[in-house]
Amino acid sequence: MYLKKLKEHFIKKKFLKLIDEVNTQRKVSNKVIHSVAILTSEKFTINLDLQKKVEEILNVRNCDIFKFRHFNKLNKTSNTHFSDKEINWQGKIDNIILQSFLDQPFDLLISFFDKKNLYLEYATLQSKASFKVGFAKVNPSLYDIEIAGKMEEPTVFLNELNTYLKILKKLEN
Repeated sequence: MYLKKLKEHFIKKKFLKLIDEVNTQRKVSNKVIHSVAILTSEKFTINLDLQKKVEEILNVRNCDIFKFRHFNKLNKTSNTHFSDKEINWQGKIDNIILQSFLDQPFDLLISFFDKKNLYLEYATLQSKASFKVGFAKVNPSLYDIEIAGKMEEPTVFLNELNTYLKILKKLEN
């Protein structure tokens, strides 16, 4: 338990350093959204097909999703999950599939988590997506738009996001 906290301390230190660098270089994209990525936690998406909801409400196709779950030896290896074990002490991502996902230049990244989670926040920061959206009160320096809402009401969140993206002319009608 002590080693886990120590590892999180080092990752958080790296995260805070990187977030300062990213915020000084941030440019908001004016591109129309064609590709969408979603970062979320596994326990939320067990009862909900979030990917399908995003595709329906935002009228986009082929959303990619990556989910965080705490490490457990019994978990099967998955191409759509990552755990705390896959980010090392220096903040390097050891999961090639996750790194590939984060390196893709998506037009929109939806960080679908409403509580602080160092690993999801770190993945959001590392993402090369040109426009990032997430829940308010998680970490305002990560997102281009923050939306107040509850994870239990994804349709409300996504409808609000749809409204803002239309105002910004980022969605084709």
